[in-house]
Amino acid sequence: MTTAPVPPSTDVRTHILTTGQRIMAGKGYSAVGLAEILTAAGVPKGSFYHYFGSKDAFGEAMLERYFDEYLAELDDTLALPGLTMAERLMRYWEAWRASQSFENCQGKCLAVKLGAEVADLSDAMRAVLRRGTHGIVDRLARAIAAGGAEGSLAVDADPVAVAGSLYQMWLGASLLVKIERDTRPFDVALASTRQLLHLAR
Repeated sequence: MTTAPVPPSTDVRTHILTTGQRIMAGKGYSAVGLAEILTAAGVPKGSFYHYFGSKDAFGEAMLERYFDEYLAELDDTLALPGLTMAERLMRYWEAWRASQSFENCQGKCLAVKLGAEVADLSDAMRAVLRRGTHGIVDRLARAIAAGGAEGSLAVDADPVAVAGSLYQMWLGASLLVKIERDTRPFDVALASTRQLLHLAR
């Protein structure tokens, strides 16, 4: 494994989190030891414990950072100028399809990769996952409601319920894609999303 150059001290915490996220997105949480992260990051054990009291504390911080970045990207997508809200939502799902594949996702599929595993290991990490996923569904619900108001989409149920159903469907599709090593479940999810939002193909 190639050892990354040690960054300036002010960036060490971020560097450790970025390195750990990339490795764990590929291997899972339990399969990755601190030694592997520190070797890849090129930092000593003391630096790790300066920022994180334990591996679980590191996992909690990693997930918090992941969702902060994810939600910021989602906010940007849902505010893209010159598009209807329906078009913005479809941009989000298309980006999901592109980034959450069974191939190396470079840390972008962390919730899908670690969700079930760490939820059973740590209440603190489960709480971060819960807050993060609720944040995603809340934003999707508000976007669906806005799309309905502007007339770019229509739904047959409460926007919150539709948003929850869509998010669950895409999580399930992500799991099937990893199991089958085939992206066709995303094609099905995309078609079903268009149906639920009453969008033309």
